[in-house]
Amino acid sequence: MQATEIEQVIRTFITENFLYGNSEQLSNDLPLLGNVIDSTGVIELIGFVQQHFDISVGDEEVASDNFGSLESVVSFVEKKLNGK
Repeated sequence: MQATEIEQVIRTFITENFLYGNSEQLSNDLPLLGNVIDSTGVIELIGFVQQHFDISVGDEEVASDNFGSLESVVSFVEKKLNGK
């Protein structure tokens, strides 16, 4: 799966679940926590990523480096998929 496909899937999930369809608010480098989602939203996002992409996210991987922005989530998922 290519990064553009991964991005579209994650962007759609975030837009539909947290931005009520208003995708204009979501840029690739916008910090998600506090701007788009709260701590519960991070848990929802991680659950979605694990289920949709069939990957596991370890406790040590739940960090802003991996889930801080749309761009970082896409990069994290891409690395996990390539590491399988």
